[in-house]
Amino acid sequence: MREDDAGSLLLQMMDAAIAAADPATVLARHLPEKPKGRCLVVGAGKSAAAMARAVEKAWPDVDLSGLVVTRYGHAVPTERIEVREASHPVPDQAGMDAAARIMDMVRTAGPDDLVLALISGGGSALLSLPVAPLTLDDKIAVNKLLLASGLAIDDMNRVRRRLSQVKGGGLARAALPARVVTLAISDVPGDDPAAIASGPTVPDPSGTEDLSHLIERLGPGLPAAARQILSVDAARQEDFPVDYRMIATPQMSLEAAAEVARKAGVTPVLLGDALEGEAAQIGVVMAGIARSAARHGTPAPAPVVLLSGGEGTVTIGDTPPGRGGRNTEFLLALAQALNGHPGIHALAVDTDGIDGTEDAAGAVIAPSTLQDAAALGLRSRDYLARHDSYSFFDALGTLVRTGPTLTNVNDFRAILIL
Repeated sequence: MREDDAGSLLLQMMDAAIAAADPATVLARHLPEKPKGRCLVVGAGKSAAAMARAVEKAWPDVDLSGLVVTRYGHAVPTERIEVREASHPVPDQAGMDAAARIMDMVRTAGPDDLVLALISGGGSALLSLPVAPLTLDDKIAVNKLLLASGLAIDDMNRVRRRLSQVKGGGLARAALPARVVTLAISDVPGDDPAAIASGPTVPDPSGTEDLSHLIERLGPGLPAAARQILSVDAARQEDFPVDYRMIATPQMSLEAAAEVARKAGVTPVLLGDALEGEAAQIGVVMAGIARSAARHGTPAPAPVVLLSGGEGTVTIGDTPPGRGGRNTEFLLALAQALNGHPGIHALAVDTDGIDGTEDAAGAVIAPSTLQDAAALGLRSRDYLARHDSYSFFDALGTLVRTGPTLTNVNDFRAILIL
């Protein structure tokens, strides 16, 4: 294929990856048997409203009601299921009020009723109902510490579950004796149900595990109430049946993107859907693999595209950070490591349409990226050092803006070697 077509192909692969996780097309085939009684639809996440609308369309003849909470700007019109918006990634009062209302709602469910839980990425912040004596302000402080901690997502979720009334199976226990079925869109490495929105409908795998070792990692700013809860073993929780159905995953999206590549005559190599670590370090490693493909034809000869998913992290030091997210940080580090290597183009986006807290999903790079930046007086190393990758790509005009996609299967990365 021509070098001029590289950017277009990268965007086509991105579109296919996002479409493969669209609730409007994938949810209906995963619905359970219709209930004898009511169906209470509850849920949280960036896809919650779109998922609720898909349930309404699939079940026009079922006694449906309920409430889902989604991120500000992610609501869609529904007829029978209420949609509320709240803050993400830092919780707010709207999210806490919605979580309390959802818990009250499911407690009314009887044995003939079905509680249909619609869970997607972002649910941890959106479905926030702290255990006593934590306050909302405490929960907000903990969430900010987690986001800046550099902890792996598994450790973040251990903390979130321990401090919540809803997470770690709290929602499912509140719904007993009703049947609970979860439809989920995975945004976590490994598709672990306990990690998606911190597992409101599955048992907490960390159970009574001692979490005191995480207190030091979160630093002296950890609220006293949170420190107290994390320093003692949790009580054993009641068991409950689990019916958990994945309707979309990062791997499904990677495979959809791979099919687009094949049709364009490009060999896809899937490097994994669960890559974790510092976003900048992932960029350096990926640059090495891309150079190997270009020079030696391994893991496959050009034209080839390296596809991967997962969730990188950006550890913020003492210096106030600039603007950016893990995907633009990954790309900036990748561009530096490639240093203008001919024939290598790349795209990285968060599939929910928002990388970090900015208005872009991610960005694209080309062999000319560093040269173009230098012509504008932009020093890439300085931008990377202050975690200001959004500003760097914004100045270049190479950000990718999709708007809210109403789904979320985590990060999508594509490195095209021609």
